[in-house]
Amino acid sequence: MSISLQTVTIRFSEMKDAAHLMELDDLVWDRNTAPEPLHWTSRDNYLLHCPPGSQLVAVNGDDVCGYVGFCAPTGLESNSHVYELNIAIHPSYQRSGIGRRLIQAVQDMARLEGKTKLRLRVLSCNPGAIAFYKACGFQEEGRLVQEFFVDGRYVDDILMSYFI
Repeated sequence: MSISLQTVTIRFSEMKDAAHLMELDDLVWDRNTAPEPLHWTSRDNYLLHCPPGSQLVAVNGDDVCGYVGFCAPTGLESNSHVYELNIAIHPSYQRSGIGRRLIQAVQDMARLEGKTKLRLRVLSCNPGAIAFYKACGFQEEGRLVQEFFVDGRYVDDILMSYFI
């Protein structure tokens, strides 16, 4: 799908986005992108884990194109300078620049909030995502070797970070 990035708006997630974001998770998180497919059991369960405002959402008109979720990795004050990220782009909007805009938006937001590190996890069987994160300035910080057994093979869990 060809779109103009000028028509895409990035904003904080809202209650009205829940159904679209649940559908997006169902589309994106499969055996190549997550240790197990992600299926929310209910809207309430989704909102418990992803409350409004915990994601930056890219929208094109009424379409939710993608999101980047951010949260503190722990409740510890000594870890409060870090955001853990997760990002999903609707398959129809992948490779259109939306992912890069979302990463830039969360980097800008984190900088304004005084965060100094962004981190994420990606499976070694997802070379496209790894290349994307590297192109956005993330670097491999660690690797949990053979952390998951997915579809008959062991898969590494790669820890990546971006320092602001």
